[in-house]
Amino acid sequence: MKDIRINVYPEMFASAENAVLESGNFKVSAFRYSTGVCALRLTNGDNELVILPFQGQQIWRAKMGGHDLTMKTGFTEPVDTEDFLSTYGGFLLHCGATSMGNPSPEDTHPQHGELPNMRYDSAYVLCGEDEKGAYVAIGGKRDYYVPFTTEFLAEPEIRLYDGATTAEVTMKVTNLRTSPMEFIYLCHINFRPFDGTRLVWAGDTAKVYRDVPDTLPEDAKARLNAYLDKLEADPTLHVVVDSASQCYLPEIVFRVNNKTDADGFAHCMGVLPDECAYYVNYRTAELPVGVRWISRTGDEDTFGMLLPSTAEHLGMIHARRTGQVEWLAAGGVKEMKMTFGLLDKETAAKTEAMIKAL
Repeated sequence: MKDIRINVYPEMFASAENAVLESGNFKVSAFRYSTGVCALRLTNGDNELVILPFQGQQIWRAKMGGHDLTMKTGFTEPVDTEDFLSTYGGFLLHCGATSMGNPSPEDTHPQHGELPNMRYDSAYVLCGEDEKGAYVAIGGKRDYYVPFTTEFLAEPEIRLYDGATTAEVTMKVTNLRTSPMEFIYLCHINFRPFDGTRLVWAGDTAKVYRDVPDTLPEDAKARLNAYLDKLEADPTLHVVVDSASQCYLPEIVFRVNNKTDADGFAHCMGVLPDECAYYVNYRTAELPVGVRWISRTGDEDTFGMLLPSTAEHLGMIHARRTGQVEWLAAGGVKEMKMTFGLLDKETAAKTEAMIKAL
């Protein structure tokens, strides 16, 4: 199959949904949310991704194998903003690239940096075929420029293959300045948790971050502190999701270690009660830090079972102090690749056996 590329522009998006591309099982359609945000709906039959081509190249919604993968928040539609928490409801967000994480009181950067809601200069739909089969991809470019300080090119792409219930996402960042550039990145993948979901990965829990907000009521502080005490004594208590015995109000973050397969990929699964499984893999050479984030407030319900990252989530000052900031040379390129989605029962069982063998 010869590759077909369709460039998309904001003017193509209206409140009525219109087809952009149809090829075999694939369909891409364009629409605009009532908030004004442009969206592309990509399907390969029963599986669906809704992508915001001009706002962060976020995956706003993901449905795979009959499962709605996306976390629960109060946002039913994306909001036209660059502020992280003012539109926090998407399934997958790129975070970085010159800052990342929750800013400490000493930090001056926005939460999770420029990338989550970055305005993209251009976006495209690509239909093609490679050694894995036929695919449709959605990608974009943004030349991000701050005079005398920073210029980089961000080039994300999401690729879905025919019949697949997993998708590939890449992010390529190029330093366009003649001086080195600080670089930091995290891929925020936000699944929906269900009681009985069982975490599987080849590694252990390296750290439980103890963060109890002063704004919590005293009884909530007591519950969270009591559960953190238990986790610090036995981190395996969080491996099976259980709302009755666990407390993630408002959140708990973990750092996890990950062993890799022979090709350098780390794997993580969340085996659901029906024996299908959420799935993430990534290369640890590109993304050496595994972050796990769980929040179950009653209003928000999210299960960041494995967020591939170059650093912890604690802001730029902490990253600099601990040597977790990378430097891209003039013209230097950093490219990262991850796979996410849902595994059916048979594939989940085989993948679990593979992970345990590591």
